[in-house]
Formats: sequence, C-alpha cells, structure tokens
Amino acid sequence: MRSWCGPANASTLKSLPAISARMNRKSLVGGLAAGVGAVALANVTLRERASALAPALDGSQRTFEWRDIDVQYAEAGDPDDPDLVLLSGINAAGSSGEYREVFGDLAADHHVIAPDLPGFGTSERPPLRYSASLYTEFVRDFLAAFDSPAVVASSLTSAYVLDVAGDLDLRSLVLICPTERGGPDRNLLLRELLRSPVVGEGVFNLLASKPSIRYFNADHGYYDTDRVTEEWIDYEWQTAHQPNARYAPASFISGFLNADIDLKAELSGVDAPVTLLWGREADITPLRRGRDLAEAADCRLVVVDDAKLLPHVEFPERVLEVLADALER
Repeated sequence: MRSWCGPANASTLKSLPAISARMNRKSLVGGLAAGVGAVALANVTLRERASALAPALDGSQRTFEWRDIDVQYAEAGDPDDPDLVLLSGINAAGSSGEYREVFGDLAADHHVIAPDLPGFGTSERPPLRYSASLYTEFVRDFLAAFDSPAVVASSLTSAYVLDVAGDLDLRSLVLICPTERGGPDRNLLLRELLRSPVVGEGVFNLLASKPSIRYFNADHGYYDTDRVTEEWIDYEWQTAHQPNARYAPASFISGFLNADIDLKAELSGVDAPVTLLWGREADITPLRRGRDLAEAADCRLVVVDDAKLLPHVEFPERVLEVLADALER
C-alpha cells in the first residue's frame, strides 16, 4: 500500500500553495464581478425610479438651439419690459430652480428669462467633456440673443459672465457669491472615473443621493436647512438621476469647469453697474472675498445676514429689494 506521504502525494502537497493562490484569484475576480453586478443593478433601479423631469420654474417654456444642444429656458413677464436673465450656479443637482423664490415676482416688472445650463435640468445632456470655455461661450451667445439685458448670475457662472461681459451690452449685473473655482485643480482620472459606465454611474449616484444632497445643502448651501422643502430635495434628486446626468457634474467635480480669469480685473473692466450679493455665513466663498472684490473693483456689496450661498432662496423678500435697486441703477 502506498503511503499518503509517498512521492506522488509530496508533489501534490508542494502544489497546494499555487492551487490556493489560483483559488484566491478566482474568488477575488468572482467577488469583483458580483460587486460590479450589484452596482449595475442598483444603477438600473435608480434610473427606473427617476421620472421625466418637469421644469423647475413656472412660465412659458422655450428652447434655445445652441451647437446642436436644445437648451430649455423659462420665460415670464411682458416681452416689452426690460430683459432680465437669471443664470444659476453649477452643482451636481443644479438647475434654474435656484431662482424659484424670486422668478415670479421679478416678472411683474421685467421680461424674465431663466435657462437650464447645457448638461443640467431640462436641457439636453449630451455626454460631452464639459469645460469652462463651453459654458463661457454659451453664456456669451445666450445673453447676446436679448436686448441689453440685466443679468443675475450665481457662484461659478458669475465668472463665465465676467469673462464675456466686455463683448456684450449689459444694462446691469448682479453677482451672487461669485467665484472662479467650483472644484479642485483639474483631475483627469477623477473625471474619467465619473464618466465611466457602471462604476462611474454608481459613484455619481452616491454623490447625488438624498443624504448627500442634504449634507451639501447644510454644509455650504443654506444657513437654515428648514427653508429647504422635501419637495425641492426630491426635485434635486430627480434632476441628478436623469439620463446622462453625470457628465457635466463630472467635469465640475474634477475641476474642469474652473474659470481661468482674475475676478478683480474682470470686475474692474465691466462698464455696467455691478452689485455683489453675499450671504454673511458663506464659507466656500467667504464674505472677506466679497469685501476684497468690492474694494478692488469699486462696486457695490450687499450682505444678507443668516444666509450662505443662496440668499435669494433663504430671504427672497430682502433679495427682491436689493435686485429692484440694483436693476434701477
């Protein structure tokens, strides 16, 4: 009888580590495949939960055809009244709904126009590699379509307006917590990760989940999050889960939408009257930045207490007063 410790079995014993390694690799591959499959299933489930997105603002819904992209905008007020364009800031759930608390009131005395930027809201969202130059060119072309408009722009979009203000005939300009940076320095790997199928969509779904939306609203959007309704949080979730929703935010999160301009220099060169509107508690773009810009460019600064980046949502009555005065200038 051959012993279990004979030559044949000794060879088998020597091969056990290699067999074990192969089994571990197979287990790892199987685990990764199962994980990717679970992410893919979660992505499909979330896509099915998201309904077709309704416009965030009341009013007539129009289409601005720009470079084969259908840009949707809301319009209200008498077309014979002065044109007033409202440009929202950029974030993963951005839309013209940022102006929901003031849009209707402004239409009493103005022809008000509020677009959803390309890649956001109800506008088309082609899978482009979005850039600051794309949005700068869109802002120039969109504003040029109106007659000496007054413009209200928020956050990073303010920089795009300033970049082209010298090419346009603007009646007046109100900038809400303007900044030239909406993200870190450019990170190509991060952008391409977020653009990737399955895994990228899964990561973006985490960033655009309702807990994340609530976190970012509390962290830098609103001073008092009780002013944000559950209906609005649901709208933000819906807009962030439309088809191709991740492509424009992927460029934002990875720094590719940062504007390469000097805000002080650009502000100083604007011919139209400029008002800076700032939430006193804003931390991403702190009030000291607003004071520096106002002093360097010799423009008006209005501060709204107990507000962060969105004073026009938290205190619409106060902001409407500021806008009425600014637009008269």
